[in-house]
Amino acid sequence: MTATPYELAWYGCDLRSGGILEDLRSLKPSGTLPRKLGDAATAQFELGLAGAPPDWENATMPGQSILVAVDIATDAPVWAGIPLPRGGGSANTVTLGAATMEHYLSRRFPGTQTLIGTDQAAVISALATPALSGGPPIVIDAPATGVVMDYLSADGDDKHILSCLQEVMALDGGPEWTIDVVWNAQHSGFQFPLRVRPKIGVQSATPVVFDFPGAVSSYTLDESYEDGKGATDVLARGEGEGESRLTSSPHAATALLAAGRARWEYRYTPATGVTDPDQLDSHAAQTLGVMAEGAQVWSIEAVASIAPRLGSGWTLGDTIRLAVERSPRHPAGVDAVARCWAWELDPGADRVRPILVEES
Repeated sequence: MTATPYELAWYGCDLRSGGILEDLRSLKPSGTLPRKLGDAATAQFELGLAGAPPDWENATMPGQSILVAVDIATDAPVWAGIPLPRGGGSANTVTLGAATMEHYLSRRFPGTQTLIGTDQAAVISALATPALSGGPPIVIDAPATGVVMDYLSADGDDKHILSCLQEVMALDGGPEWTIDVVWNAQHSGFQFPLRVRPKIGVQSATPVVFDFPGAVSSYTLDESYEDGKGATDVLARGEGEGESRLTSSPHAATALLAAGRARWEYRYTPATGVTDPDQLDSHAAQTLGVMAEGAQVWSIEAVASIAPRLGSGWTLGDTIRLAVERSPRHPAGVDAVARCWAWELDPGADRVRPILVEES
């Protein structure tokens, strides 16, 4: 098994254009580099001033720059984050905190939009389009899903774009989305495709394999039926009080209940400003599908240099196979195939951590 350690080139770029401002060779992450499907993630950094380039201040300016990591072995951009806090003074280092591009959508608003009988991908595109004006070089990559829906947004609700996109994704059969980072055509900077698909990533019948023992140094299967993670009876509520409160129809896992499972009820409000009963029903159906069997999450820690390569062998949303020969938890071994809903890369420790969620 050939080991190829992760060596990352770090670039400080202009947020509006994506163009490279400086090569930040003295920038080091203080921990892991995380990504999540349909959500923002944050990372911490230190920049050594002794090795910093002349224009390091502009290249790391909070709210005006973006940090991009490129895997030198594959020339593939693997992570990007917008610096938000920056601190420094008498120390020889400057500290930075950065959030992935999804965070930018929490600082922009979709305005009032009435989308009736519109393809799911076109709904996401319409809601995200206002962020393209005066924002980073986000490129919408949203082929039609073939499924139409209704969505209304009112500027007075003050719901930011991120919450709207997460609301659409949480509907039963809702599309998935993420924001990636790629080189621009001139290889002088980066673009940020906002990808919309029925399912992000590749769901292959022959997924990449993480083996234990082997590339995987440890793994954990977390199973939970705690409140908010497991239920066989779901009711979604809108805003309001008493009898006037908008409510979905009851959604129950009838097959499981008929087989003798206990009834566990879960009532929740999926989002603010929902006025469509059909949307509440869709939220309830999606939640029941996720919660009926309870949460099952596989957390894998693997040696990054010998595991399947992040960005070329697998990425966010892909199916991954964990092949366990034997372990105390699984003495007879186990083959688990699940989707990667998040990952963390720690290049300094030579560790990569896919977070896999089993889907019902």
